[in-house]
Parts: sequence; structure tokens; C-alpha cells
Amino acid sequence: MRRDAAKRKLASQQARRAQQAARRRRIAVISSAAVVVVVLVGVVLLSTLGKGGSDPGSAAPSASAAPSAEAQPPAAGTTPESIPTEAVAVPTRPTPLPASVSCAYPAEGQAAKPVNPPPTSDVSAKGTVGVTLATSAGTVPLTLDRALAPCTVNNFVSLAQQKYFDATTCHRLTTDPGLQVLQCGDPTGSGSGGPGYTIPDEVFPQLTYGRGLLAMAKTSAPNSGGSQFFMVYGDAQLPPDYTVFGSISPEGLQVVDQIARTGHDNSLAAQAGGGKPVQPVTIESATVG
Repeated sequence: MRRDAAKRKLASQQARRAQQAARRRRIAVISSAAVVVVVLVGVVLLSTLGKGGSDPGSAAPSASAAPSAEAQPPAAGTTPESIPTEAVAVPTRPTPLPASVSCAYPAEGQAAKPVNPPPTSDVSAKGTVGVTLATSAGTVPLTLDRALAPCTVNNFVSLAQQKYFDATTCHRLTTDPGLQVLQCGDPTGSGSGGPGYTIPDEVFPQLTYGRGLLAMAKTSAPNSGGSQFFMVYGDAQLPPDYTVFGSISPEGLQVVDQIARTGHDNSLAAQAGGGKPVQPVTIESATVG
């Protein structure tokens, strides 16, 4: 009898171990699937950062429909659960570029605002350029890095000097963990406008993104950037497909933080993610130097 009882106990223990092992396998599969879903969502969100398609859900309100800060306080929006406090280091190229490069800016589509393409030859790949965005929410100083992305810096400076960014809105804010950016640079305010030409991608496999970096928006197609850019105020878990061309000053980050904490209206949740900032943001001027 004792032998039978021992056999039954052993069989019970083996069955219990088998159930526990099966449960651990199920948890591992679910966790792996969750990671895959998070990565895919991040890729989908940023593949539509840029010109995208005409999306009625992302159209900016007319000036008459936008409430003034004095007349009406902003409504509650979708806000970030938390924002990192430490800015990341500006990336560097694993192999330095020559002192100057040539750039191509092929024509594509209709310009959202009249503008000329930038120069294409003898583009400097040395040093930095300061650009100050005077916005309705505060001043955002930027430092553009020619050694990191000379063709992109050349384009951004040209657009700023031609006042392309003046009186334009920042049309998209995202607050989800893994993607915390403010996107600007489209005179139409719809997320589909550009300068009438495209700029080359200036990326490398080691690129990572994080608080304080300035990067170009684009579609999922290569070399499809133009004028739209995004300022990373928090996390940005992205593939190395988006050109980083500079950084945001600490005081500029405080301005973007304030915009993020007010939240977005969730109007782009079904398309690109995020929505229009609840606190409307207008770039009043972009000044080089």
C-alpha cells in the first residue's frame, strides 16, 4: 500500500510540474508577442510621421475656431504619464564625413508654401548652427549639427532663412511611452504638407533617439523627408530610419514639456497616433544665428 501511495504522490508531483512548465511557456509566448506588438506599433506610428496622406482627422482648426488663451482655458487632454528629465547625448557618426558634401533635393509634389530648394554643392559638414524658434508657447533654441547631417542642416537653414516656418503650427503631439515627440514644420497644419522637394536620409545603424534630440519626419519610403521635423522631449524607441540633425536646449525642452503636459486631443489616434496639442503651438519665427 505504501508503495502504491508513493507512486500516486510521484505521479501527482509530475503532473503538477508539467502544468507549471506549460504555464511558464504560455507566459513566455504572451510576453514575446507583447514585445513584438510594441515594436510594430512604434514602427507604424513613425512611418506616418511626415507627409503621410491627406487625413481629415489631422486637419488643423481654422484660426477663427481656435480658442484664445485669455478667452478660454484649454480642455484636459491626453498627457504623458511621465517625462524623462535627462537629455541624451547627441549621436556622432561612426565614420566622419569629409569637410564638404554634395546634396540632392529632387522635386516632389506641390509646395505647401512658396520656397526655393537649398544649394546642392559644397555643403559644409563642419561645425554647428544655432536656430531659435520663437513660438506662442515660448522660445525654443536649437543647435544644428552639420557633421551629423549636413544636407538636412543645409535644408533647415534654407527654409528658416526663407521664413518657411514662420506662422506655422506644430500639428502633432504624442505622449505614449516609447514615443514622446512634438511634430512641426508643415505650413498646412495637416501633416501632409512639404516644400515641394525631398531631402536625403542621413542615417546610420547606430542611431538611437531620446530626450533633447531634433529629427526629421518622413513617410515609410526612404529619402522622403522635406520640412517636417520632430522634437523628442521624452522616450522615442524607433528604428534608425529618421535623420537626427541637432538638439534642443534645456530651456527649449522646458517649453516643449509644458506643451506635452497640457496634452493632445487624441484626434490622430486612429491614424498616426497622438493628436493636436491642446495648447495650440505656433512657430512665430525661426531665426538663424
